[in-house]
This record gives sequence, C-alpha cells and structure tokens, in this order.
Amino acid sequence: MARRCELTGKAVQVGHLVSHSNRKTKCRFLPNLCNVTLQSDALGKRVRLRVTAHALRSVEHRGGLDAFLIKAGECDLSQTARLLKREIHKKLAEAPAVAA
Repeated sequence: MARRCELTGKAVQVGHLVSHSNRKTKCRFLPNLCNVTLQSDALGKRVRLRVTAHALRSVEHRGGLDAFLIKAGECDLSQTARLLKREIHKKLAEAPAVAA
C-alpha cells in the first residue's frame, strides 16, 4: 500500500536531518495517514479512504466529502477518489432534472 493521501496526493518526502555541527543524515518524512470512513451525502453511502490528517480537516472545512471532491483537481486524487467524483457529478447533474 502506497504511503499517499487519496484526496490530496501528499506522499513521502526525502530530506536531511541537520545536526548542530551541520552533518546531514538522510531521512524520510512520512505523511500522517489515517484510515477513515467518510459519508457521501449525494450518493448516500459511506466510503473508506486513507487520507492525511490535514486533508481530513480540509474536508470538514469545505463542508463534507462531496464539496471537497467537486472542488478538487483530478491530478491529486487517487483512482477510487476519481471514480467517486464522477459518480457525484452524475448524481448532482440528474438531480435538477428530476426537480423540474
């Protein structure tokens, strides 16, 4: 399983730990990934995703999974998140037609 956020695309970064004497030691900085179940209001189902804590806060700030995915760019999303976004777009596109 890749260490990558499914919503933001944040992944492992490589860098150095620098000591006081300026010695550099290679280090990997891992994202803070959490396994979460998010509710999609448009689809009416729950979705299990592996996201960073930062992305989870962003989802809450935007007003839920649907609002986050509609605004998110395709390049950052994982394959499952892209499929979810397309399903949500289809569901929201047919909703006004039923109401009219």
